Amino acid sequence: MHNLRSVALRLCLAGAAAALLLSACSTANKKTSNAQNAAIANTQLGSAYMNQGNLALAKDKLDRALAQDPSNPEVHSVRGMLFDKMGMPKDADAEFRTALRLAPKDPNVINNYAVFLCQRGRTDEGVKLFEQAATNALYSTPEAAYTNAGVCLRSAKRDDQARAEFVKALQIKPSFVDAVVQLAELDMQHNNLPQARALIDAYLAHFGDNPDLLLLGVRVARAQKDQLGAQRYARKLQLNYPGTDQQRALAGLDHTG
Repeated sequence: MHNLRSVALRLCLAGAAAALLLSACSTANKKTSNAQNAAIANTQLGSAYMNQGNLALAKDKLDRALAQDPSNPEVHSVRGMLFDKMGMPKDADAEFRTALRLAPKDPNVINNYAVFLCQRGRTDEGVKLFEQAATNALYSTPEAAYTNAGVCLRSAKRDDQARAEFVKALQIKPSFVDAVVQLAELDMQHNNLPQARALIDAYLAHFGDNPDLLLLGVRVARAQKDQLGAQRYARKLQLNYPGTDQQRALAGLDHTG
């Protein structure tokens, strides 16, 4: 579609019948704009249907979007996610690579492909893309990209490398709770309970209560056989976050002992 606009522009600048050609230029640009806008709308609808689990309708909308604007990287990126959900990894990979070729610096395109790669066990490729997103000036949350890289490495049982990514995230934004949760879980997993507890308490002291960390605090304190400490975390979770998933998970911990 971008080629259509450039051709129309050249026509507008050539020949004696300038007024007629300018009219044609305007019409061509309008048609291009309409198609692009329709593709954006259908991509948004396709994404919404996909998230609702209606994959057939999602595919119909995304097929339309592709026909309307095949040069839109977001169309290909969302189609990649759809094909992944449909159990078509080769098609998904092709769509993600097309999106990346069309928009090599688009952080959303990079992130979506990185998630796919990590889920498929292609850890090094996924981490490389997450780190690329983190260092991209257009990406507003590099701490999230580094944390995602760490999660990818954790899933591959490369815990020391994962820890380094979580630390990078917290160096950028010390209040980024997802990275703190991941680090504390990692410490708990390796039975480094005092360090996990210190991470949790430092965050709660500096940035206030958080339901994920309070629940994790209960688990760590119980592992330390510190029942009073576990009760303090649990009381805050019950009082400040009633009806949450974390509060229900706490009830499950109590039920299982």
